[in-house]
Formats: sequence, C-alpha cells, structure tokens
Amino acid sequence: MVIEQNKALILQFYKAFDDRKMEQALELLAPNFVAHLAGVPEPLDGEGFKRFGMSFYLAFQQGAHIFDEVIISEDKVVTCGKFTATHVGEFQGLPPTGKQISLSIMHIDRVENGKIVEHWGQGDALGLMQQLGIVFLPGPKLLPYILKGAVSNLFKQAERS
Repeated sequence: MVIEQNKALILQFYKAFDDRKMEQALELLAPNFVAHLAGVPEPLDGEGFKRFGMSFYLAFQQGAHIFDEVIISEDKVVTCGKFTATHVGEFQGLPPTGKQISLSIMHIDRVENGKIVEHWGQGDALGLMQQLGIVFLPGPKLLPYILKGAVSNLFKQAERS
C-alpha cells in the first residue's frame, strides 16, 4: 500500500511540474530535501533545487515527462523516459531558440512520511546542448587527432583529382 502511495506521490510531483503548478510540486518536498544532479558538483537543498528547477521551468515550456518505466522499491521510485519541451527562454546563457527538445532522463526519488526527501537526477545534457545548436568543442588532447584526420582527407582528395 505504501509503495503505491510513493509511486502516486512521485508521479504527482512530475505532473505538477509539467502542468506548470510549481508551488504544488514544491509542497511535495520535505523540509530536509536534498537533490543530487548529474553535472552539479554539490548536492542541492530545497532552495537550490527550486532555483535550478525554476531556471529550467522558465526556459522550457509545454514540458512533458513521458515515463517508459516506473520501478518501485520500498522507499524509492525510479522513473525512466523522456522529457519533451520547447525552448522559449534563456537557458544557461543561451537565448531562446524556439526548438522542440526531447531529453532522455532517469530519476530516483526517495520518499519518507509522504514527502520527497531525496532526489537523484540524470539527463542527457550533451543531447540537449546538441538539440539547442551548441556545437561540441574538442579538448586540447583531441584536437591534433582531428586536425590530422582532416589534413589526411584533404591529401586523399587532392590525389584523386
């Protein structure tokens, strides 16, 4: 019974976010809430998570979490799927592109006493950046190999001509 309540709570949280009812979503977080997000070096408390969520919320509209899998194990609920939305506001310094995005996601949320107390979030950040048109730039160690390959291709094309 508690397991199904935990599942319902988590799905309610993501639905409230998608329906742009942020206050309703935030009411489901415990006062001692902690979030662990991929790419964020330190865990976020409730206030930090709210700021992070609001930046995403304001940048992307018509958002929808589409879960292919919902796995429940005692006090944890794992959700896997996609998040789709339209980029309509500034996001991490990038002006709005108007592009539709589809982001692979995986979350683990821990529930205690009917509130979300801990969250682990993983999203395809590289895929998101590519969809928004941000070009991947190779690091200094990779650049010589890329240049060598490009020069080699030029010589091969010249020999064929």
